[in-house]
Amino acid sequence: MTEPGSAGTEPAGRVSEDYTEQLLGRPLDLRRRDVSRGAEVSLLSARKFWHALGFPVVDTDDELFTEADQKALAAVAGIVRDGLLDEQTALAMTRAFARSADRLAGWQSQLIAEAVETHMTAALADEGDDDDHESRSVPSLETATETAKRLAVLTDRLEPLLVYAWRRHLSATVARMLADADPEAYGMTKMRSVGFADLVNFTALVRRMSERDLARLVSRFEALSADVITAHGGRLIKTVGDEVLFTTVGAAPAAAIALDLVETMTNDDVLPDVRCGMARGPIISRLGDVFGTTVNRASRLTAVAQAGSVLVDATMARELASLSGFELTGQRRRILRGVGPVTPSLLRRATSAGRRSVSGAPAPDPTHRAGSSADT
Repeated sequence: MTEPGSAGTEPAGRVSEDYTEQLLGRPLDLRRRDVSRGAEVSLLSARKFWHALGFPVVDTDDELFTEADQKALAAVAGIVRDGLLDEQTALAMTRAFARSADRLAGWQSQLIAEAVETHMTAALADEGDDDDHESRSVPSLETATETAKRLAVLTDRLEPLLVYAWRRHLSATVARMLADADPEAYGMTKMRSVGFADLVNFTALVRRMSERDLARLVSRFEALSADVITAHGGRLIKTVGDEVLFTTVGAAPAAAIALDLVETMTNDDVLPDVRCGMARGPIISRLGDVFGTTVNRASRLTAVAQAGSVLVDATMARELASLSGFELTGQRRRILRGVGPVTPSLLRRATSAGRRSVSGAPAPDPTHRAGSSADT
């Protein structure tokens, strides 16, 4: 078994000891054998469960566990005993929860810590003492203690929101899966539009910005990108520092997202320009991520796009050519690494009654705006 409060990497310090029981919501009054016995499983099965949660196995028999640990282990064991899932799948499901929860906990703790530091910095500046506010990769003890205190107060109120968000996203995911399995009945298609947007000259920014300012820039980029993507019914797959990956069912919502991302970042006083690449085709979904040739093509198009521009592949260009609100300009044929030959088109908003199209189709009614359909 493990020491749950350690997150598997660092020993519990004074702050952890002060707030662990409040954050766990139960007293640490059970030993590892108590937990396995209460859940009616072997120590070996218990170790597999704790390891799937992302914690290293330890040999101590101190009172490091709570009633919640026992109930969680019993729940997983019960799912296996009832034949709802085999052990391998149940452990994989536990691993999925653990990885998501680990990232969520780190993200939320960082948000609170940044809010605490901002408040402290402002207070000290008001007092004329702002000499010791250089960026630090690890919060000060004062910041960490205040962050732990606030999270201990917030935990019970945030827990229902976590369950609610999970159920909502689970419902949306199941709806997408059913639509893909029977697209005609749902009026949907198995095709997806995939888009990448990344910050231009991000490496240069990393070199000259403080860690604190860089963290704020990345957070702002993620927040603005998420707002734009969800506003058009898209699905934000992941953010990786200077890049976001999103998908939509239709081509028009993806085009609207990419153009709005470019416009939003261009008009922002803090963020540099972005460039976007998009492709349309089948994708492979796995572990909350997306893969396949379509994703690779969108990524490579992003890499060759100019700052403040959007490049789309031929499949997406053909679909957009029949819609109003967009202007497409064919570009030269390129050989993209790992993808092969691609003839991209530059995507812009339509600026007049007419528009150029790679397909040569006549210009439709310019008063009709391209809609956005939810990625469900």
